Amino acid sequence: MRVIFALVMLCSVFAASSAAEPRRLSLMPMPASVQAKTGQLVVDSSFSVGISGYSDARLQRAVELFLDSLRRQTGMPPLDMQVTDAAQAKLVVHSERAGKDVQEVGEDESYSLEISPGGARLDAVTPLGIMRGLQTFLQLVQPTSDGFAVPAIVIQDSPRFPWRGLMIDVGRHFIPLEVLKRNLDGMAAVKLNVFHWHLSENQGFRVESKKFPKLHEMGSDGLYYTQDEVRDLIAYARDRGIRVVPEFDMPGHSTAWFVGYPELASGPGPYRIERKWGIFDPAMDPTKEQTYKFLDGFIGEMAKLFPDQYFHIGGDEVNRKQWDTNPNVQAFMRAHGLKGNQDLQAYFNTRVQKIVSKHGKTMVGWDEILRPDLPKDIIVQSWRGQDSLAAAAKQGYRGLLSFGYYVDLMWPASKHYAVDPISGAAANLSPEEKQRILGGEACMWSEYVSPENTDSRIWPRTAAIAERLWSAQDVTEVDSMYRRLEDVSQWLDWLGLAHNSSYEPMLRRIAGSDDISALRTFTDVVEPVKDYTREEIAAVEATSLSPLNRVIDAARPESVTARHFGDLVDALIAGRADADAKQQVRGFLTRWRDNQTDLQSLEAQSFLLKEIVPLSRDLSEVATAGLQALDYIDRGERAPEGWATQQFALLEQAQKPKAQLLLMVAPSVQKLVEASAGRKAPAPQE
Repeated sequence: MRVIFALVMLCSVFAASSAAEPRRLSLMPMPASVQAKTGQLVVDSSFSVGISGYSDARLQRAVELFLDSLRRQTGMPPLDMQVTDAAQAKLVVHSERAGKDVQEVGEDESYSLEISPGGARLDAVTPLGIMRGLQTFLQLVQPTSDGFAVPAIVIQDSPRFPWRGLMIDVGRHFIPLEVLKRNLDGMAAVKLNVFHWHLSENQGFRVESKKFPKLHEMGSDGLYYTQDEVRDLIAYARDRGIRVVPEFDMPGHSTAWFVGYPELASGPGPYRIERKWGIFDPAMDPTKEQTYKFLDGFIGEMAKLFPDQYFHIGGDEVNRKQWDTNPNVQAFMRAHGLKGNQDLQAYFNTRVQKIVSKHGKTMVGWDEILRPDLPKDIIVQSWRGQDSLAAAAKQGYRGLLSFGYYVDLMWPASKHYAVDPISGAAANLSPEEKQRILGGEACMWSEYVSPENTDSRIWPRTAAIAERLWSAQDVTEVDSMYRRLEDVSQWLDWLGLAHNSSYEPMLRRIAGSDDISALRTFTDVVEPVKDYTREEIAAVEATSLSPLNRVIDAARPESVTARHFGDLVDALIAGRADADAKQQVRGFLTRWRDNQTDLQSLEAQSFLLKEIVPLSRDLSEVATAGLQALDYIDRGERAPEGWATQQFALLEQAQKPKAQLLLMVAPSVQKLVEASAGRKAPAPQE
């Protein structure tokens, strides 16, 4: 835990020094090496940046973006904080040489940052490293009694993995460009470097094709990106050190292709855009030369539009039912000695790989594409886990991990944080095989996202994944991660991310009122159900046309309030809580007990609140049980058996999903009841 130790020591140095020093560091991802020095550098209106060594337009834009962010963070006037001569600058950035014309996997992102009271210097091999170091500098800026300042410090830093990505699916629900751009800003802030743009799905084809215009004209509901918009976003990403990798899913997940071009499909059609979620029967016909002629033209067009070396073909979740029922497909398989549908998909992948290669690109696909007859330069992206990732590496293929990083599953940050690409079967690989694991990607599948809540489904939890992919493998201390994550979440607000700012407007819409205090108190302690439970327990099947305006759509994937309450309860039970902490526990419980009464007036005026009434009552009853348990604990009395049994039954019911929500404070209240009764709750009945 050498890096954690260094940060703890660094924070202790700051705590012991003058009040003018910054209060604490909240760096995320954690740098490779951190060394404290004495003093601080004041950041005021005279702050300036100078460029020495290599310079180009991209580096100059990076510095301007840095100054824009610094002005927002500090509230300094736009005319202050300028780029100036390096000899006069408070911060000098020095790059040795140019970066690649098209950013590449493994391009040097290392940097060193040295800050003293007299000034700061940021050194990197290329402008890409400068971009990473500038983000670290921004994270160091804090208000002090002497004004805004950064601590005197020396940081040496470089990433653990060269591929650190975020996939956003815009096929199931279209995501406007302004939402994508602010998420690119968030990615740059935590040093992610690949935007994986999932552009086609059963529910929509999202890019303009001039060669095959019916793809976007008939397969998108009019919701697509023009090629000029694509170029604009790619340029925006490049200025932030982010590669853009397109994904066009084939041969499955492809219904939207067939609306305009039914001849590509293995079934006769007609086809329309899918509105429901799931895996559907339509799939491209791998036996027709016409299919490959079409894909040659399409991939060639997209290869020119997207400059990145890598081109993602999807390749996942083909149920192959159309192949089974198509006599021509079956005859083709017999004639070519293909023993099953897996062989047929492998034939398709081989043909597509040759097309991708012909157009100068390298193919990426999900787990299902892995077959030993494909060239070793392809990349396999694993949604199945480290065993699959290790199997690919042993066969000589490079891989990416996304298993464990699906942020749409509403897992807590700690669960994502515990997933490492080099773990499980991958931990037993040889050093050479481990080098084939390039990193990983967080994935935001979009069945239940809108422009309003996209950010809250990605941030701040994705910052924890970013740290897992950038920082040393032994940076694993969860409490430290959460302390820093809360600060990073607030810092991301200054970039325009809406993960926090969209919350109250969504609650006001649900309540039909500006008085949302009771609704917020409730929503602060619930979370959406996890994994795919939302679909499994839905009273009405959701579609792409279903409104996303319910409490589940506003509720955060992880309740900060519930986690803080849980920490207080754990400390109380362990005898580590002071009087203030005990009072906080009682204050939380009292507020929750009384909240049902306050919420009732809103429930009568908004249909969107009717479904949460049972869970709101649960909150009140659970809080009442917690207060009673506290009373027993405070008096040093053991709670009666009959009372405890009654409360355990109440808590078991309260922890079951209602309105597709989970009451996240119930487990901590159960701990209080257990402590008061001197026994554990019985195991829940199946």
